[in-house]
Amino acid sequence: MAGRRTSEPGFGFPPGANEDTPMFVISVAAQLSGLHAQTLRSYDRLGLVSPGRTPAGGRRYSLRDIALLREVQRLSQEEGVNLAGIKRIIELENEVDALRAKVQELTEEVAAAHAAAEQAAARIHASYRRDLVPVRQETALVVWKPDRKRR
Repeated sequence: MAGRRTSEPGFGFPPGANEDTPMFVISVAAQLSGLHAQTLRSYDRLGLVSPGRTPAGGRRYSLRDIALLREVQRLSQEEGVNLAGIKRIIELENEVDALRAKVQELTEEVAAAHAAAEQAAARIHASYRRDLVPVRQETALVVWKPDRKRR
């Protein structure tokens, strides 16, 4: 969830791992989150927190999952939000995160396109000849008479 602290202070990740790496078995995740393992299984069934799975089907929780479990507990206990409401909050926060990422991506694309346009304009301006260009001295007169029949 955006803006929330998800890693434990002083916790070192194994090489190649980060806060999204599933690494904790359910008993350790339950202990870290302060919840019962059966509660974690229920949250998984309800789709509130979906941990990674081993090839054999065992649950593996990441630090981000632990933080989400704590947030579910906080919303439930301190804010009085029911589990359906919590699920909707999580979905909306995930959607906001995805939209922020898309806005960032599009902002970078626009900046790159603007820079490319500026460079192209600079190249064109640099290619202008700085001497006089002859212009034909003919003059033409065009008279335009609008067709008043149309309407």
